[in-house]
Amino acid sequence: MTDFSAPARSVPADDSLAAAVDVARAAAVETAGDAQLVGEHLGVSPEAVVPATDEVPVEALGAVLTHTFDSRLPGYVGWHWAVTVTRAAGDDEVTVDEVVLLPGESALLAPAWVPWHERLRPGDLSVGDVLPSTEDDPRLVPAYTVDDDSADDPEGSVVAFEIGLGRERVMSREGRADAVGRWTAGEFGPESSMARHAPGPCSTCGFYLPLAGSLREMVGACGNAYAPADGRVVTADYGCGAHSQATLVADEATEVVRTARYDTGAFDVL
Repeated sequence: MTDFSAPARSVPADDSLAAAVDVARAAAVETAGDAQLVGEHLGVSPEAVVPATDEVPVEALGAVLTHTFDSRLPGYVGWHWAVTVTRAAGDDEVTVDEVVLLPGESALLAPAWVPWHERLRPGDLSVGDVLPSTEDDPRLVPAYTVDDDSADDPEGSVVAFEIGLGRERVMSREGRADAVGRWTAGEFGPESSMARHAPGPCSTCGFYLPLAGSLREMVGACGNAYAPADGRVVTADYGCGAHSQATLVADEATEVVRTARYDTGAFDVL
């Protein structure tokens, strides 16, 4: 039984294998399908082997050698054909083990494979696409394990799950924090130009619809048809010029609109 944990050792150079350039070239041409696709002979190199046991001498395993040829295959600049040949111990016949096309140091290689769920970016999903979540998605947890989302429903998602009517999974604390961070840094967060010039934050606007649960104090939806964020998730400290309590005051002398302010003239003093 082969011991693959033993250190690999190189078989001593074999003159008959080193001289088998024609045999190796013929194998490369057969694989390439055209003699013009196999270039000049680049050299030979011994292959490392692991003996069956430490008691078996390396010489008894026969010799293994690889011939390399320049590749002239279109689109494979910097690649080379590698033809491995061998000769069993005590046998003069040279046989071909394998023929492969390998990249050299200057070869143009495809980028490393990245799983599809790591390549996707917001906005990539189009009509008809299906984007399933993975079983180990850290943004989701089983609904019956959530106990830190203060929803208004006293029964919560636990009972709904147990009778087969609710969602199997809901957003985890990590998933909610990730979402809030993304919204905060986005177009409808407090650092946007619109928010910096707004007369007041969304949390004080009558068109602001807070989300339920643990995110209620941080984010909500805009319900103002004239606001740029209408129907969008906004942070509580976002704001725009369509604030429900903002008014425009014109200067009669210059007819220039000044900074918006809150109109408290119609409020009752308690």
